[in-house]
Amino acid sequence: MEKIRTAEEDIKKGRAVKRNRTGNMIMCGLFTALIAAGAFIRIPVPLVPFTLQFLFTTLAGLVMGGRLGALSAAVYTMLGLIGIPVFAEGGGIWYILKPSFGYIIGFIVASYVTGKMAEKIKDLKVQSFLAANFAGLLIVYAVGMVYYYFICNFVINTPIGFWPLVLYCFILAVPGDICLCIVAAFLAKRLRRAGSAMIR
Repeated sequence: MEKIRTAEEDIKKGRAVKRNRTGNMIMCGLFTALIAAGAFIRIPVPLVPFTLQFLFTTLAGLVMGGRLGALSAAVYTMLGLIGIPVFAEGGGIWYILKPSFGYIIGFIVASYVTGKMAEKIKDLKVQSFLAANFAGLLIVYAVGMVYYYFICNFVINTPIGFWPLVLYCFILAVPGDICLCIVAAFLAKRLRRAGSAMIR
């Protein structure tokens, strides 16, 4: 009887693992689609309009954790590089020569870091989620700006100085993403409270 009971428990565990994997695949696919859609949702604010990509890559980490959040952003990136027009200006391997591609790389790293920080959040306070979001924001801009500077100055021969880079790629651009950090923190709190988060 003990062997039968153990076998039944193993079967139940196997089914639970399978359901969990299926759920993770569905969530990854959902966030990959949201990230792609976010590239084309442009918020028309003065000076520098922004898209919702950062919101969805951040939420991917907050909701699914670092590993799956980064996976969603990585799958999105791979889809674009193989030619599917999911990037803001199309798709294709040539996109790596665009100065702005560094921000896409930053999304992957930031989603992982934000997700790992979110995995440790137990109090469900907005401030805790904000800290994770701002850490991700700094990563996106650090990676994005370094890549932008390198491509402009050493690859496509359109030199840009340090201070113009800071002005156009950070000071004018970051306010919109700060707002998205706040929105993502409130959304993450509601999702976690509702039991929809899948952090592992």
